[in-house]
Amino acid sequence: MTVDEKHYWRCAVCEAVLLDDTDLPPPDREKAHYLNHENDPDDPHYRRFLSKLAEPLAARLYPESSGLDYGCGPGPALAAMLRERGHRMRTYDPFFAPDADALAETYDFVTCSEVAEHFHNPAAEFERIDGLLKPGGWVGVMTCFRTQDDRFAAWHYRRDPTHVVFYKEETMRHIGCRFGWDCEIPAKDVALFGKPL
Repeated sequence: MTVDEKHYWRCAVCEAVLLDDTDLPPPDREKAHYLNHENDPDDPHYRRFLSKLAEPLAARLYPESSGLDYGCGPGPALAAMLRERGHRMRTYDPFFAPDADALAETYDFVTCSEVAEHFHNPAAEFERIDGLLKPGGWVGVMTCFRTQDDRFAAWHYRRDPTHVVFYKEETMRHIGCRFGWDCEIPAKDVALFGKPL
């Protein structure tokens, strides 16, 4: 489909909608857009928003688990929230925390809050996340689940120029099947994946 002169593809298998490679934003524009986000780790409203992922994920973790906030952005609030709960956190972001050492370890859990919609190659990114996760670990993803096709053109989430892939609950379940992860949807726009031991 074409919307606002951008070309999108819908996967017939997993229901994801992806922006065509020719329309992907270049890195400099992408980073400039992220710098406009107001993701203050001390903002109580932002913390309340992130708690939609943090609360159900934390309920499934052992004390002092090791975690990676994958795509933490310039203000890693979710990492701070989980650190406050006693978990050992590292952060990674290709623009704001490009620490290759963080990608050389494995973790009890990996979080992707408002990140998966930015993946230019989602299959490769989820493959990497699987490699970062210990057996028995958890992946927590929060992203606005895709609206119906007839509302897609007007959907606010699509209009963000850095949002390039859109998922439905069915997509999340497909991702879980692809990697052998158990998939739970504990709240709207949140998916938790458990990697078997």
